[in-house]
Amino acid sequence: MSAGAGFPSPNFGERRGGLRPSLIVIHHTAMASAAAARARLCDPAAEVSAHWLVAEDGTAEPLVPEAARAWHAGAGSWGGRGDVNSASIGIELANPGDRPFAEPQMAALERLLAGVMARWGIGPAGVIAHSDMAPGRKSDPGPRFDWRRLALAGLSVWPEAGAVADGADEAAFRADLVRFGYPADVAAPVLLAAFRLRFRPWARGPLGRVECALAADLARRWPAGAAALPIDAGPIDAGPH
Repeated sequence: MSAGAGFPSPNFGERRGGLRPSLIVIHHTAMASAAAARARLCDPAAEVSAHWLVAEDGTAEPLVPEAARAWHAGAGSWGGRGDVNSASIGIELANPGDRPFAEPQMAALERLLAGVMARWGIGPAGVIAHSDMAPGRKSDPGPRFDWRRLALAGLSVWPEAGAVADGADEAAFRADLVRFGYPADVAAPVLLAAFRLRFRPWARGPLGRVECALAADLARRWPAGAAALPIDAGPIDAGPH
């Protein structure tokens, strides 16, 4: 494949192993502006890219063909699959990481997600954070991103606590998050931090009973890792590609 009209980034290749998109990974750019982010995502020397860049004003620009493998995810896994780049669409939101996401940007993201999900048959559980598939290494789109808003629009998922056990069981919590899709080769405290970034960004302190109940609900309703490929000894996607 080569970059063509409407796809300014040269940083992509063929999806490996005949994979097609089954995930959408949401990022923030951690840069001062959408223009700066665009320049980097289109710079051959940077060796990074995403399929879409959404500016603060809601402008959504395609940078890489959706059928191609953009270089946005890096090392990590979801549901036991290590080459997330080959199995995903990457969406970058222009945001330095220290402020809320603008309303026009969120509205544009909702429209974009609906279209991508329809084109590739991706369900709400397939919309994840960069911090979900790379816990401890990545923290975007961060604690200011409104995941509940996406879930209410049918564009992601949100757990309910239901029955709450008498105590917090760290082993069960970790097992439930792995069943939901989080990497299996990550320690429980790192998984807790990633879980909180997405579902309870205000939470502090040790693992709580409500968090265990929420993790159990995620595992019960959306078990992405239940029939996943085995986790390899090392990440498949070890570099920027």
